[in-house]
Amino acid sequence: MRARTSVTMLSLAVLLSTAATALAQDRWRIDFENGAAVSGYNNVGIPGDTGTRFSMTDDLSSETTYFWCLRADVRLAPRHVISGLVAPLTINSSGTFDSPVDFAGATYAPGVPVDGTWTFNSYRVTYRYEPFRKDTWMFGFGATVKVRDAVIRLASNGTSSEKTGLGVVPLVNFKFERRLGRTAALLVEGDALAAPQGRAEDIFAGIVIDTGRHWSIKAGYRFLEGGADNDEVYTFAAVHYAAVGVVVRF
Repeated sequence: MRARTSVTMLSLAVLLSTAATALAQDRWRIDFENGAAVSGYNNVGIPGDTGTRFSMTDDLSSETTYFWCLRADVRLAPRHVISGLVAPLTINSSGTFDSPVDFAGATYAPGVPVDGTWTFNSYRVTYRYEPFRKDTWMFGFGATVKVRDAVIRLASNGTSSEKTGLGVVPLVNFKFERRLGRTAALLVEGDALAAPQGRAEDIFAGIVIDTGRHWSIKAGYRFLEGGADNDEVYTFAAVHYAAVGVVVRF
């Protein structure tokens, strides 16, 4: 009886210690990020096997655009985190083509003004395991399910055509933090995966500075890249972000 009581008390102590540790780490984390997004390259061909391949950054001129994304984390246990992300993005382009372009069932003549729209909205759910937690650094890894809501559209002189795509993509998640002092930390995190059907990467690197018990500010560089090449669609794009944001923990 005493042995059973000791085991029960020990289990209760472990559970209380685990709960206290998770509470000390803050259960919730809200990360709001925004800034400027610039298209590095954006190559398109619709359909992928017969459409004219063109660049929305070289043949047309892409605008620098405002972006925002919102992530919410919930810590289930000291080393287990689930998060959700919402990241809408639309980049507009304009200009003229030097030669005829066949895109999504329509033909665009050279020398005629064209407006292009590239939308890439991302919604993600992530599970991350953080087995390496030290006083000055942390590393975790996990899996992300990404829902991609994409639209590529051209319009010119009464003619318009578009390609839409809604798909689910599995990605590998990772996160690395390194303390740089009492209030600052280096943060590198992202989702990425490559396969024969295509690839996708979304990676942030920057500095997070604690401004209070529950508040931090962040600044850094984000890189989004990827695409697919098949009979239906050829599209590969890269976007560079100058990002700033605020993090709330509670």
